[in-house]
Amino acid sequence: MPNYLMAGGARLAQQPGRFVAIGDSFTEGVGDWNPRLPNGVRGWADRVAKQLSKVDPAWEYANLAIRSRRLDPIVDEQIDVALAMEPTLISFYAGGNDILELRQDMDDLLARYAAAVDRLCSSGAQVVLFTGFDVPLNPVFGPMKRRNHQFNDAVRQLVADNADRGAVLLDYWTLDAFSDQRMWDVDKLHMNRAGHRYLAIQFLELFGIDHFLEFEPFGRTKRVGPVGYTVREVEWWREFVMPMFGRRRRGVTLGDSLSPRWPEPIRPADGMKRLYRKRLRRLGQDAFASLGSKNE
Repeated sequence: MPNYLMAGGARLAQQPGRFVAIGDSFTEGVGDWNPRLPNGVRGWADRVAKQLSKVDPAWEYANLAIRSRRLDPIVDEQIDVALAMEPTLISFYAGGNDILELRQDMDDLLARYAAAVDRLCSSGAQVVLFTGFDVPLNPVFGPMKRRNHQFNDAVRQLVADNADRGAVLLDYWTLDAFSDQRMWDVDKLHMNRAGHRYLAIQFLELFGIDHFLEFEPFGRTKRVGPVGYTVREVEWWREFVMPMFGRRRRGVTLGDSLSPRWPEPIRPADGMKRLYRKRLRRLGQDAFASLGSKNE
């Protein structure tokens, strides 16, 4: 008999399963930089998968998320692939990049999001949904923050409506630790390493899963005077905000040249860095073989 852990009115089997993470940069792991892992990042989902493998080394994991993806590409490119893997646990975060558009029909966006959730819940897997955090940004982003509030209300209602189908909420909005700017990368939009570690802890504890992750609270925040604050804001606009809107105007994204980090199920117990090194060696051998065939 499986040993079950209770979470949000649904059940997650503690016996080995298959965790598939889908979404955008939030789930890919942007901000938690690590050059020894695919796409140069680690992220909360990798950390969750590793801890699951410590509960049982037979746990499997895939991560299809790619930075900058909007809802429709996530649905079109990731959901069918994810469901074909027959996951027992799915994480789904999407819509954040749509909310950052200059104009957005929220009713239409939320209808498409709800349709995606319906497909995921129909799989029989446990489906973890997230609210979006109220990132403290310049007042010029007020319309986007209001959309985020509307999105969060809709996500909470979807979880309530689908709790009997395996939907579970990780209410990112309520995690006060993220009010500290030291949880965020320099772009102010993505969690840094500490933020990803903390979110992984919240995910695991949502299900009562034993883990070995630690998070040490920060000390007092160092005060920044008005001059220092202004300098930082100007640098942020120049280095991150303007380039982001420039890319949107040109119709390009930071994820255009990237592939999913873990496109097929792996066993994290085998070592993610070791698995990535093997992948790189295999790709190098394939490239060498291809070059040789062209020279014949």
